[in-house]
Amino acid sequence: MNYASVIASPVGQITILADDEFVHAVTFAETAITGLTENPLTLKVAQQLTDYFNGKLQHFDFPMKQKGTEFQQGVWQNLLAIPYGETTSYAKFSAHQPLAIRAIAAANGKNNIAIVVPCHRVIGSNGKLVGYAGGLWRKKWLLQHESEVMQRGQTELKF
Repeated sequence: MNYASVIASPVGQITILADDEFVHAVTFAETAITGLTENPLTLKVAQQLTDYFNGKLQHFDFPMKQKGTEFQQGVWQNLLAIPYGETTSYAKFSAHQPLAIRAIAAANGKNNIAIVVPCHRVIGSNGKLVGYAGGLWRKKWLLQHESEVMQRGQTELKF
């Protein structure tokens, strides 16, 4: 059976999709969820995301599984190793497979578990914000939020 929870956040509505065992998506997609109810897993994720936005949580701990190729799964696993409040460039992130930088960037863009699998922490080699399916304004907000929580200072006012 499939379940869903929807929460309001500083970066818009977030939809959590899961079955009885795993979370399959955490998305900014504002689609009507019909016929699905919450379960303990979606409620746990909703609480953890709320804690993240309140600056009280830096590590998520729930079972997740998203559909993808073995290559994509590897990229998403590597994303989980980027520490909270830090960024890395696409070039650095793909240094172990430099010829695959475009494939790695494409896999990063297919990540369906936003925030939790922190694709927002990968930036351009020149330090610019590039390539975020949720919108660059969200990527910027998330990076600033994590920086503030880590007490690295606020770089801009958030509204």
